[in-house]
Formats: sequence, structure tokens, C-alpha cells
Amino acid sequence: MVKSLLKGIGDTKKVEKFYDDWSKNYEQSLIDWNYKAPGQSVNILNKYIKIKPKYLLDLACGTGLFLEEYSKFYPQCICDGSDISKKIIDISKKKKIYRKLFKTSFEKKIKSNTQYDVVSLIGAMTYCEDHQLLLKLVFSYLKKNGCFIFTQRTDLWEKLNFDKLLRKNSYFKIAHISRPLNYLPQNKDFKSNVKIRIVLLNKI
Repeated sequence: MVKSLLKGIGDTKKVEKFYDDWSKNYEQSLIDWNYKAPGQSVNILNKYIKIKPKYLLDLACGTGLFLEEYSKFYPQCICDGSDISKKIIDISKKKKIYRKLFKTSFEKKIKSNTQYDVVSLIGAMTYCEDHQLLLKLVFSYLKKNGCFIFTQRTDLWEKLNFDKLLRKNSYFKIAHISRPLNYLPQNKDFKSNVKIRIVLLNKI
């Protein structure tokens, strides 16, 4: 049984344990909750991106749900991923859709020699403790004019004054901010009350 995700989980170790414990039922839970963010995010990316990306870094990649949608449009793209949960990563490895998988928090520097065209963070911004640090890290991973696509919950958007945070950052310009979209509408804690925005940023 999955505990409520609404209030967050806690520190890094608690997040890791939570997702390890959830790993066996993770995908089925998201199907049951009508989770559409991966496909919605890819549609936005596909609308705004100007060239076909050669390299993608999928932060907090989970079991590869975003990449499975992304690969429908960009099957030739070489994709790396990272996640905090070893058991989740083991599921992703079996799918053989990532070139490399890094077991780490997305707030720690990933040791990769690749400069990416796209960095994604779908469904995990909730756990970010230092947004400026994250933006700095993503900036370092991206090629010039590269894209960062992510989701953020609407309740946290308001609480953190996220619009101001984005507009004042020195790393990216805003390409698109979606209207509020349903996040986990069949989850009893979220329903239609907590939505998400999908954000696409371009490296300056």
C-alpha cells in the first residue's frame, strides 16, 4: 500500500526507501491514478523543440515512463537516466531503453561526459530542496540552446512563488509554462485539487 504522496516523504534516505518499497507496484499505481504527465510533457517538447535531440538525460527517471513516450517521437536519441532507488533502476535496466543509469539524487552532480540536448525531470520536482542548485546542475549538463522540461505541482508553485523563481533565474529563458493539468486524478489525496504545470526552459 502506497502512503500519501501529498505532503512529501522526507529526507533522501526516506525517499529512497519509499520508492524501493513501492517499486513492484509503481507502474500499476500510476496507471490506476490516470497519470498522464509523461505523454503530456513529450507533446509539449515536440511542439517547441527546433531540432531532433541526439542525447537526453532523464532525471528521477523511475521505470522509464517518460522515455517510453519520448522514444515514440525520437527513437534515435541516446538516453541516460538517473534515479535514487536501486530497485526502480533495476526495472529500468530490464527494459534496455537507457544507455546508462546513474543511482543518485537529481540534486547531486552526475558524472557524465555527454552534453545533452534535453534534460527531463517529470513528476519529481516535489523533492527538490534547492531549486537554484538544480538549475545550475541542469545548465551544466546541457548543450547551448538545450532544453529542460519538468513538472511542478500547482500547490507548491504557489507556496514557493515558483513563477518568480523561474523568471529571476540566470540560467534559462522560459519557452513554455502550461495551464494547470490533472496530475493523479484517480488518487484520493490528489483528485482534481492538486494539478501540475509543465515547464519548458531553454539554456541561455
